[in-house]
Amino acid sequence: MRFRPGARLDTGQVQDARGGGRRGLAVGGGAGGLIIVVLLALLGVNGGGGGSGSDPFSLGVGEGSTTQAAELSSTCRTGSDANQREDCRIVGVVNSVQAWWGSAIDGYRTAPTRFFSGQTSTGCGAATSAVGPFYCPADQTVYIDLSFYSELRSRFGARGGAFAEAYVIAHEYGHHVQHLTGTDAKVGRDRQGATSGSVRLELQADCYAGVWAAHAVDTRFIEDLTQTDISDGLDAAAAVGDDRIQRQATGRVDPESWTHGSSAERQRWFQTGFDGGDARRCDTFTAGAL
Repeated sequence: MRFRPGARLDTGQVQDARGGGRRGLAVGGGAGGLIIVVLLALLGVNGGGGGSGSDPFSLGVGEGSTTQAAELSSTCRTGSDANQREDCRIVGVVNSVQAWWGSAIDGYRTAPTRFFSGQTSTGCGAATSAVGPFYCPADQTVYIDLSFYSELRSRFGARGGAFAEAYVIAHEYGHHVQHLTGTDAKVGRDRQGATSGSVRLELQADCYAGVWAAHAVDTRFIEDLTQTDISDGLDAAAAVGDDRIQRQATGRVDPESWTHGSSAERQRWFQTGFDGGDARRCDTFTAGAL
């Protein structure tokens, strides 16, 4: 995946709070054992892993956050920068994803991505890096500790690559689209099981990531996507399938506790979005869709 060298990056869509958190604080999520392992993959719509509600206890991001944001705006200016630096690359992906959805959905509202390290405070409660990337609907923000990408390779066994990283961001913005369209309200209390509302929501977000990928070059931020890029995205999707994570963690698979879907399902729905390039093909909530 290469960015157009002359593309102008908008760092205003990214909040850089790296270095402001303190590592090591345990934040309870109310879920136990195996579900915590599943959440480590790509946390779904409720995100955070900590308290709920709109007024979480504050962990702060430290005085360094302003300096970090200024550095990001001075170093991530063009697509050339995105081709050289990981953080600039994620800025470019955020810009591209939101450019596409802004053209595809009437009334689309841009949502920031916040880079953090260790821990952060969100509208969904306190969160640590352990929960992985997530979208918080309460403050309509995507959160990511960029160290997750090394975890994706070392812990979850993905090949990695630039587009694997882009897939993760596009998946989280899929949740933003679901929030704007009210789809996330369909889940209710149906949060576990192979055909649960939670799984359907996550697979739809994978499909939405594929839809963006089909149009990524059209946004004028990205110069080209190769079949190798798409393969890297599919590989990342498989790496965070519930069945694969459970098998690695416990040696067995329990579909009744799934929250995100199997590796094969995650790959299939990403491919569905990419092949069709049409969000209307991402209806995972229809009976029998899974």
